[in-house]
Amino acid sequence: MKPKCCKDSQTIEDTRQTIELLKVLAEENRLHILCILKKKEHCVCQIIEYLELSQSLVSHHLKSLKDTGLIQDEKRGLWVYYSLTPRGKKIANLISKIHDL
Repeated sequence: MKPKCCKDSQTIEDTRQTIELLKVLAEENRLHILCILKKKEHCVCQIIEYLELSQSLVSHHLKSLKDTGLIQDEKRGLWVYYSLTPRGKKIANLISKIHDL
């Protein structure tokens, strides 16, 4: 039985989107990426170096963050730079507040 607060289709869809966002945020390296990007934009090569992970794994994490609208990319010459979206900045700030509790 669904709670009364979750009966309408919009609330159900909002709940599904929240679940997907929390799944993305539940991975440690993705939180590290948000922390890195909170300070300033970074080239993918810098993120790889900081996390000490393979390029393919970092790319997988970046895609997940991008698909949920938390980060954006910009190609400049040979390099791709990543930065937080406005939504990503809000989420990164909320995560910082959770750490402060």
